[in-house]
Amino acid sequence: MSVRTRDRLGGRAAIAGIGATEFSKDSGRSELKLAVEAVRAALDDAGLTPADVDGMVTFTMDTSPEITVAQAAGIGELSFFSRVHYGGGAACATVQQAALAVATGVAEVVVCYRAFNERSGRRFGSGVQRREPSAEGAALGWSLPFGLLTPASWVAMAAQRYLHTYGLTPDAFGHVAVMDRRYAATNPAAYFHGKPITLEDHAASRRIVEPLRLLDCCQETDGGQALVVTTTERARDLRHPPAVIAAAAQGAGRAQEQMTSFYRDDLSGLPEMSVVARQLWRSSGLAPADIDVGILYDHFTPFVLMQLEEFGFCPPGEAAGFVAEGRLPLNTHGGQLGEAYLHGMNGIAEAVRQVRGTSVNQIPGAARTLVTAGTGVPTSGLILAG
Repeated sequence: MSVRTRDRLGGRAAIAGIGATEFSKDSGRSELKLAVEAVRAALDDAGLTPADVDGMVTFTMDTSPEITVAQAAGIGELSFFSRVHYGGGAACATVQQAALAVATGVAEVVVCYRAFNERSGRRFGSGVQRREPSAEGAALGWSLPFGLLTPASWVAMAAQRYLHTYGLTPDAFGHVAVMDRRYAATNPAAYFHGKPITLEDHAASRRIVEPLRLLDCCQETDGGQALVVTTTERARDLRHPPAVIAAAAQGAGRAQEQMTSFYRDDLSGLPEMSVVARQLWRSSGLAPADIDVGILYDHFTPFVLMQLEEFGFCPPGEAAGFVAEGRLPLNTHGGQLGEAYLHGMNGIAEAVRQVRGTSVNQIPGAARTLVTAGTGVPTSGLILAG
């Protein structure tokens, strides 16, 4: 994939299996056990066995190494293993790396996984605690002394600028929260199953960092999610209809930092997602009007609005109205605000269910689904097709 030319990956690999643990606030077991449970569930969903696997991909922020998960899950020799950096921005890129491996014959069956005790263990929302000296740490050093210590505070800077630029109020963000919780309310796997909210609930929720309220911020979750990637040809012979990877991309913008890119020319957008969007549209040959469902990374509501604008679903500053009007089904599993915060991996699983036709909130005729990974950091995206 190049930011300038169309790649040849589309259609050559597919997601053939998905599996997850329950989503909770206290799993009561190790992150390794969560990972193994999710991997085994995904293989069973695909109709494959651990012996079929020869590749594994995860996040750099994962405590369960590829070889350890392979050993514990009964997987044998590996010909491919990889990790992707930048937290939630890695989600779709794990699938991209797996697709590259199977499309080139480096591996035949690759499992992508993410597992953590993010509520009962290390809580990413607590911000910077301890950090070894690094270039990333130096970049944070320009923000931390001024009180920007947590992800919410970093996002709040861009959110405030977005509201100022387009003459909006924080109520604009409420449409995303209400939409996510509406879908979560009918999803038995969601932590907020049966608990929809209203715009009034959003406006009444307590301030976290101005202009963000509690209901603008995703939850913290214990759990695991895994995905099985193989060639499209092999996937067609397995247990479920394949979710074909029509396009996959990574993106980092100019002057990119990890959550603190405050020195760009414009803070009211997400340049890293623009890089991803251009590649996905070019390589798939599709346009916004061709997408049936969007699964957009929603660690914070403002960045969902900005993503819609970067992908061209609506003009800058108009995404709140786009969401309020329901012009595109979004986050039909409830998102990270409503279902679970698994660094976006559960969103990929929902995209697979939509193209299979098995989502609890199934969109009739859903044939093409756009999925994005974490924003504010170098990120990634996918288009899956039935």
